[in-house]
Amino acid sequence: MRLRSLIIKEFRQYRRDRRMLTMTLLAPVLQLTLLGYAVNLDVKDLPLAICDQDLSTESRRLVAEIRYSGHFVIGVTCTRADELVPLLDRGAAAVALHIPPGFQHDLRAGRARVQVLIDGSDANSAGIGAGYLGGLIAQHGIRAHAAELKRTGRLGMALPRLELRPRVLYNPTLESVYYMVPGVLGLVLLVVMGTMSSLSIVKEREAGTLEQVMATPIRAWELILGKLIPYALVATGDLFLVVFIILFWFHVPLRGSFLFLIAMSFAFLLTCFGIGLLVSAVSRTQQQAQMTFFLVAMPTNLLSGFMYPIANMPHWMQPITVFMPMRYFLAIIRSVMLKGDGLQELWPEVAALVGFAVGLLATGALAFRKRLQ
Repeated sequence: MRLRSLIIKEFRQYRRDRRMLTMTLLAPVLQLTLLGYAVNLDVKDLPLAICDQDLSTESRRLVAEIRYSGHFVIGVTCTRADELVPLLDRGAAAVALHIPPGFQHDLRAGRARVQVLIDGSDANSAGIGAGYLGGLIAQHGIRAHAAELKRTGRLGMALPRLELRPRVLYNPTLESVYYMVPGVLGLVLLVVMGTMSSLSIVKEREAGTLEQVMATPIRAWELILGKLIPYALVATGDLFLVVFIILFWFHVPLRGSFLFLIAMSFAFLLTCFGIGLLVSAVSRTQQQAQMTFFLVAMPTNLLSGFMYPIANMPHWMQPITVFMPMRYFLAIIRSVMLKGDGLQELWPEVAALVGFAVGLLATGALAFRKRLQ
């Protein structure tokens, strides 16, 4: 009866707090939608400057293939190579291509060269764009060289015997949204649920009602459960809402078990609640709780592999990511949705995530209980 009364009280406070309602109902949808569209690693319509000093049939054909590839927008053309660097300096182009004189003759002879200049201030976009451009140039060179060999009657003996046919698994179209949006689920659960659980307790301490509750016969563990159960139910609704948006709005495939995905999401929710309890145990005001949670959430996000692969981090930093629960949740959810993996393939990550959930929740509850005493 005491626990039920406390849960009813929490729901009444939650319903009356408009800021908390907005955080739990509107914030997950906004974060998922904005991050799902804004955090996109695909490169399209990258501004390209071209200096074509050959003006031959082959050079014009190469420029046309680049134009209609969909990756670049040719905004500036010039006739002198020394004009390309100032264009990059002004931001008029992110990548520049220089086609030297004699390109067509050298291409048919199999020794043509072009120069690509890259604005490295945006390393991600420029690097991907340079890769696209290099692939287009290489394909054009192969076709032109094959056509020349065929024209001269040397096709059979001069073409290489080795042929590369790459096959992309799990994400054939290489859509970055398939990689980023499942990761946004972990970010939303961490930020919204962790913040909500920590602020709800600190807010009651600020208002002075926490001491009134402790003056009743209620036990410390009942108070903790009474705080967690209502927000666990709200978090469950947010979880299903976010998963629905991922599957039916962004059309990210779910090749694994839906029940396994939900179970692992609940394990991560317990981790978030444990972090919230720890933050509430060391904070006296809501502002202090927000700043403390920010100090915890920021490195967790950056070192989890959400945006940057862990393998690309410095070697001395990679062992630190082992202590980030979100790292294991992201590995699980991406593998379940894109690869169809289950417990048999992901048991190390599952064991680590469950261990973090139990450990953080128990530590947070113990710290909060000691604070109450």
